[in-house]
Amino acid sequence: MKKVIIIGGGLGGLFCGAILAKEGLQVTVLEKNATIGGGLQTFIRFGEEFDTGMHVVGGLQPGGNIRRICRYLGIADKVRVKDVDPDCADRLYFAEDQRYYTIAKGREAYVETLAKDFPHERENLKRYVDALFELTEELDLFYLRPMRQDLYNHSDDFLMAADDFIAKYINDRRLRSVVAYMNPLYGGKGGHTPAYVHAVISVLYINGASRFVGGSSHFAELLADVIREYGGEVVAGDGVTWVEVDRSQESGVRSQERRRVAYVKTAKGRQYEADWYISDIHPCTLLKLMDEKAFPKAFRDRMNEIPNSYSAFSLYIKMKDGCFPYINYSEYFTQRYDEIWNFCHDEASWPMGFLLMTPPVENQGPWSNKVLVTAPMQFDMVRRWENTTVGRRGEDYEQWKQQRTDELLALVEELHPGFREAIEAVNASSPLTIRDFYGVKDGAICGFSKDCKNITLSQLPVVTKVSNLLLTGQNNNLHGFCGVPLTAINTCEAILGLNKVIEKL
Repeated sequence: MKKVIIIGGGLGGLFCGAILAKEGLQVTVLEKNATIGGGLQTFIRFGEEFDTGMHVVGGLQPGGNIRRICRYLGIADKVRVKDVDPDCADRLYFAEDQRYYTIAKGREAYVETLAKDFPHERENLKRYVDALFELTEELDLFYLRPMRQDLYNHSDDFLMAADDFIAKYINDRRLRSVVAYMNPLYGGKGGHTPAYVHAVISVLYINGASRFVGGSSHFAELLADVIREYGGEVVAGDGVTWVEVDRSQESGVRSQERRRVAYVKTAKGRQYEADWYISDIHPCTLLKLMDEKAFPKAFRDRMNEIPNSYSAFSLYIKMKDGCFPYINYSEYFTQRYDEIWNFCHDEASWPMGFLLMTPPVENQGPWSNKVLVTAPMQFDMVRRWENTTVGRRGEDYEQWKQQRTDELLALVEELHPGFREAIEAVNASSPLTIRDFYGVKDGAICGFSKDCKNITLSQLPVVTKVSNLLLTGQNNNLHGFCGVPLTAINTCEAILGLNKVIEKL
C-alpha cells in the first residue's frame, strides 16, 4: 500500500485523493484553510451560506463525464443539483442595443433559439455547432475514452484562436460576440485563447448545465468521505509550509541529478513522508515552499513567465424576503459587442460585463434569498494593495471597494430595475480576496492562461522533474468543474498506469 500526500484540498486534490484511495493507496490530504474544497468552499454572511464561486456546472447530466466519474466513486446519487431551464439555460443582455438573447439546451435547440434573432445565419450556426462537437471529439479524455500512446495530430481548427474559429463559421459580427458569451467562464482572450478551450466549455453547457443545491461544499465533503471510507485522511487547517527535496547524483553513461521529495512540513509542525506527493496548489505558490534548487532554474523561470488568467470582483448579496424572484438560468451582461474578447480594460472602463445567478436552496420556491454577481477584473486594479493582508488593507481600499460595488450594482439595475430596493445586505470580494483565500498568483480564476500562439509555454504536464512529485488542478490541461476532475485522472494514472482509471469508468 503506497502512501500519497496531497498538498491542497481543492477540487483537484480531492478527486485525486478519492480515486487513489479507492484504488488502494493510503491517502492524506493537507489543506491550509479551515474548510476543504477550494473553489467549492462556502462561507456564512448575514446568516446566509454563500458559494465562493459561480457554480453552474456541466458534466453532471445523465451520461455526462463527471457524473460517470462520480458513479465510479459511488457518490453519483448523493450529489444535490438542480438542472437549469432547458428552454433558457442562459440569458444574455447587450447594453449597446439593449438586446436580449436566449440560449437553450441541446444542439438543435441552441441553433434554433439563436436563429430566431439571426435567421440569415441558421445554416452557419449548424456548421459552427457541428465544428464545436468535432473539436471535442479530438479529446479522448473529455469522453473518458482510453488515451492514445502514439503522437496525435490535431485538426487545423484545434489550436486556432477561438475568435478566429468563430469567425470561420459565423459571418454576422454581433452573432460572433453572442456565441462567445461564456468568455468569463474560461478567461477568454481574443487572439490567444485556443479554439479547443472554447469548444469544451461550449459543448458542456450545450449538453446541459446544473447548479448545486444548498451550497457547493457538500460535493467536497462527498469526495472527502470517499477518501475516509477507504482509510485515508483529510486534514484541514494545517497547510504545507515546506517541501523538502533531496538531490543526488545518479551514475551511468550520462551522470544526472535525481530529485525526490523526502517529506513535507505543515504549519502546525507536523512532518509527513510518502511514496508520492501531489500538488493541487498554484505551481508558483508551490515553488515558494521549497529550496530554489529543487527545480532547474529554467523550470522556475517558465512558471513565473506563464501569464495568468484574469481575476474577478464579486458581490454576495442577501435579498429581502419575497422581493426578488428565483431565476433558474444565468444572466450575462455585456456592455458592447466588440468588447466580448477584452473584458478586462483599465479601471476607467470597468466593468465591461458580469455574470449574475441566484443559487438554489433545498425546496427552492419562487423567491430568491441571495444573488451572486461576478465581473472579470485585472489584478492590476488592486496591485497598489498587494502587500496588505485581510482586514488591514486600509480605508482607501474599503472606499475603492465600495465604489466598485456601486458601479456594478448600477448595471444590475439596468437588468432588474428596482434591484437595490430588494437588497438587505452586500458583501464584496476583490482579486486580493481570491489570491489570499485560494493561494493563487494574481487571484487568477482560471489558472494559467492558455495561449494558442505559444501553447508549449501554457501547457503544464502533471509529471515534474522531481521524480515522485506530480501536479494537478486548474493549471494543468483544463480548468473548471469539468477540466479539473479530468486532469485528476491524468495525475492518478501517472501513478497507477495509463488508462487504468479510464478502463473502470
